[in-house]
Amino acid sequence: MKNIYFERAIFLSWYCSKGDCKFCYMSTQKDKIQNPKLAKRRKETILAEAVISKMCGWREEFLSGGFDSYEIEELVDITKKIYEITGRKQWLNIGDLKKEVIKKFMQYIEGVSGAVECVNFKLRDEICPSKPLKPIFNMYKASKELGLKNSITIIIGLGETLEDFNELKNIIEEYDIDRVTFYALNPHEGTIFKVGPRTSYYVKWIKELRKTFPKMDIVAGSWVDRLEEIHELIEAGADHITKFPSIRLFGTKYAKQIEFEVKKTGNNFMSNMTTYPKENPKKILDKTSFDNELKGKILEKVNMYLKKMKSNEKNN
Repeated sequence: MKNIYFERAIFLSWYCSKGDCKFCYMSTQKDKIQNPKLAKRRKETILAEAVISKMCGWREEFLSGGFDSYEIEELVDITKKIYEITGRKQWLNIGDLKKEVIKKFMQYIEGVSGAVECVNFKLRDEICPSKPLKPIFNMYKASKELGLKNSITIIIGLGETLEDFNELKNIIEEYDIDRVTFYALNPHEGTIFKVGPRTSYYVKWIKELRKTFPKMDIVAGSWVDRLEEIHELIEAGADHITKFPSIRLFGTKYAKQIEFEVKKTGNNFMSNMTTYPKENPKKILDKTSFDNELKGKILEKVNMYLKKMKSNEKNN
């Protein structure tokens, strides 16, 4: 029996200067965004999500933003503030960072995450034409030199086959990867992809990774239309689950299904998806060094989220 957590990625922006990964939602938005600064989320909104995560026992999968969506000093400040709220060092998934940049985050992060996405490299060149692997691998080397951890994200269903698993194995061994996040492809309207992978195929990747690396930390994502597979992902070897709109769908039948799916595996689910949280968000914010103006803005947003969550709980 193990403790299973829901992990929620905290998104910082909807802009990416690359913007041409063929599976990505941001690729459908780039041409619509005239001013990248306007695609940045408000700081109080980002930090309110961290407060809600703490209240519900969710972990932050990583802090995620498209390439060049923020100035580095802004990112450091946001990361520091999320660390203050949660008491947890964060993972960064904000592009290929150089060693001198990573150093700026050292006090507040556990490690860095590289968006490798696909380990069929010929296919990857076509799908992610502006996101070469070498800078990501250089980031991994720098991270380890600084005593941090490395994570990798892989999307299953882009056209790779199980024969490509050896390439993932090689990356893990060469760059000392500590954590793998798998996602089943969730096709976005406006991209070239229409259908995600079968659960049976997705599960095989998780099983193979667990068998090959018994101590690997594995996170598996499952979207709203795939929730019935969650128990299979955990039984195959996933340690935690992700990729669910946990605030918007808190307390709904979908959230209840997640709790049910984890319960089916006989493990402990440490995250709350369905019961209105009792912890006082003001007490969480009072433990931070934030000024009163920022605390007030965050609390206003937290209460807006909580109102939505309570409404869901009552209506389902």
